Amino acid sequence: MIQLTNLSKSFGGQTLFKDVNLKLSPGQKIGLVGRNGSGKSTLFKIILGEESYDSGDVSIPKNYMIGTLKQHLVFTEKTVREECALVLPEDEQWNFYKIEKLLFGLGFSAEDLEKDPLSFSGGYQIRINLVKLLATEPNMLLLDEPTNYLDLPSLRWLKGFIKEFEGEVILITHDRDFMDAVTTHTMGIQRKGLRLVQGDTHKYYATLEMEDETYEKTKANQDKKRKELEEFVARNKARASTAALAQSKQKELDKMDEMEDLQNDATLSFNFKYKETPAKIVLRAEDLGFGYNPEAPLFQGVTFALEKGKRLAIIGKNGKGKSTLLNYIAGELPLQQGKLDFHPSTTFAHFGQTNIERLNVSSTIIDEIASVNKDIGIPESRSIAGRMMFSGDLADKKIEVLSGGERSRVMLGKIIATPANLLFLDEPTNHLDMQSIDALADAIDAFEGSLIMVTHSEMLLRRLADALIIFHKGGAEYFEGTYDEFLEKIGWEEEEGAAPKKKKPKINHKERKKLRKAVTQERNELRKPYTKEIKLCEEKIEALEAELEMKNAALEKASNTADNDAIMELSREAGLIQQEVDALFERLEIATEKDEEIVAEYELKLEEIDA
Repeated sequence: MIQLTNLSKSFGGQTLFKDVNLKLSPGQKIGLVGRNGSGKSTLFKIILGEESYDSGDVSIPKNYMIGTLKQHLVFTEKTVREECALVLPEDEQWNFYKIEKLLFGLGFSAEDLEKDPLSFSGGYQIRINLVKLLATEPNMLLLDEPTNYLDLPSLRWLKGFIKEFEGEVILITHDRDFMDAVTTHTMGIQRKGLRLVQGDTHKYYATLEMEDETYEKTKANQDKKRKELEEFVARNKARASTAALAQSKQKELDKMDEMEDLQNDATLSFNFKYKETPAKIVLRAEDLGFGYNPEAPLFQGVTFALEKGKRLAIIGKNGKGKSTLLNYIAGELPLQQGKLDFHPSTTFAHFGQTNIERLNVSSTIIDEIASVNKDIGIPESRSIAGRMMFSGDLADKKIEVLSGGERSRVMLGKIIATPANLLFLDEPTNHLDMQSIDALADAIDAFEGSLIMVTHSEMLLRRLADALIIFHKGGAEYFEGTYDEFLEKIGWEEEEGAAPKKKKPKINHKERKKLRKAVTQERNELRKPYTKEIKLCEEKIEALEAELEMKNAALEKASNTADNDAIMELSREAGLIQQEVDALFERLEIATEKDEEIVAEYELKLEEIDA
C-alpha cells in the first residue's frame, strides 16, 4: 500500500504541510478535506509523481496502479467507443463490451457511442475521461472533484461505483453528502498537518472540535501556571535564602512544553436580508414554455404556484434546460409561452452565471456590493465583503483581477446585501468548500422567504427542497414533494428496475421544527449532570485561583522580608492549592468530553431530521 513518511511541501515560502505521515490500508476509501488552498490537490500530484516535495518519502509498491481523473481534455479518435478503447491493453483493444457498460452507466446512449467526443458538452467530455480511467482497472483511485460537471443521475451512478470498487480510494470533493456516502475514513489537511479519522466528515469535524477545545483549556491552564512560575523565579532567584527554591521552580518551568495558539481558517458568513411581504403566493407560473429553437422547445406546460416560504428545486440531466428555466422565470429571457404573475410585493435576488458575468470589472469589491442597495454604506459593504472572505485591503481589489471562485463570492455578497423575499440560486455551491456550503445551507434554511434553486447537490435537495421541477423523459414536470419522495414514486429512468427504497415520510418545515425541539430537549436533559459538573468545577477553580493569588501575594511579601519559614509554609500551601486546581481541571476535562460526546451524537440526530 501507499505510504507517506515525514512529507513536507512549501510554495513560495508558504508551508502547505509539514512532516505528514500516512499508511494506506487495503480497502480504505478516504475522503480528503481541507479549506481551499490547503494543499489537497498538491498532495495528489505528489503521489502521482507530477509534483516534487521538499522532504520525506513516498513509497508505492511495484505494479500498484493508481488511476486519476484527468481534467485536461484531449481526444484523438472519431467516436466515443474508439476513444475510450485506447486505454485498453493490446490484447483487449476490441473488448467494446467493457467500454460500453461503463459508458451506459454514465448516461451515454447507444447512438452516442458513434459520435465524435468533441461534439459533446464539457460535462459529457469529463465523463468520457472518467470511463477511460475506470477501464484501466486501477488498484487505487485518486479522484479530485469528480463530481464537477456531473448531473444527478451520473452522480448517483458514480456513487454506487465507488462503493463497490474493491481497491483503495482517496477522494476530494466539496459535496459532503457524496463523500460521506462512499468513504470509510475522513482525512484532513489542517494547520499544516494530516489527520485521519475513521468515519464520515461529521465524525471528523466533531473529533477535531473536541480536541481543539481540550487543547485550548489545557493551554490556558498551562499559560497561567507558567506565568506564576516565572514571577516566582524572578522574585526569588537573586536571594541566597530562596535561590534553591527558585532554581527548583525554574527546572519545572523548563520542562513545560510551549503550546502555540491554534490558527483557525476564515469561513463565509451568510445572512440573507428578508423583505416582508403580505403575499401568500409570491409567484404563479402557468404553461411556461421556451426554446432557442421554436421547433424543439426545452420545456413546455410548466405550471406551479410558489407559496411564501416554499423551496422549489429544479433538477435533471445537464444540457436539458434547468438554468434556462430559472433565467426565464427571473426575466432574463424573453417570454415565449405561458404567463408569469408575481405578487406586487415580491422582490427577488438572483445568483446565476449570467449575473456573475455582468459584474463591473472596473469596480472594486466594496463598490460592487454597495451598488445593489442604496441604503447600505461603505462600512456595511466592507462588513459584507469580510463575511465573503475579503477582509481588510482585499476588499479594495478590482473585479478584473479576481478568479472565477472569487467573483462567485462577490456575487453572493451582492445577493446577501439585497433585501428580498424570493431567491433565485443557480448552482450556488460551485467554488465553495464544505464549510462554506454548510454555512450557505444554514442561511437558506433560516431565510423566511421563498426559493427557486438549480442544484446537483443531494444534500441541499434533501435538506431544503419542498417541491421539484424535474427535467426528464423528454420534458419538465412539476412534482409536489421532497426529493426522496420523487426517487420513491418516480425515480430516474437510468435507475428503473433497481431495488425499491424504503419509504421516508415527508417532513414539512413545521414538523421539522417540532422534531428538532423534541430532540434538543432530550439532548439538554442528558447534558444536565455534565453541565452541572462543569459549572461546579469552574466555580471551584475560580475560588481556588483567587486563594492562590492571595498566597502568592503573601509569598512575595515574605520573600521581600526574607522570612524563610513563611516562604516554605506558603509555598507548601500554594502547592496544595495548585494540586487541587489541577485535579479540578481533570474533572472539568472529563465532564466536558462527556458533554461534547452527547452534543456530537445529537447533532447527527438533528442532521437526520434535516436530511
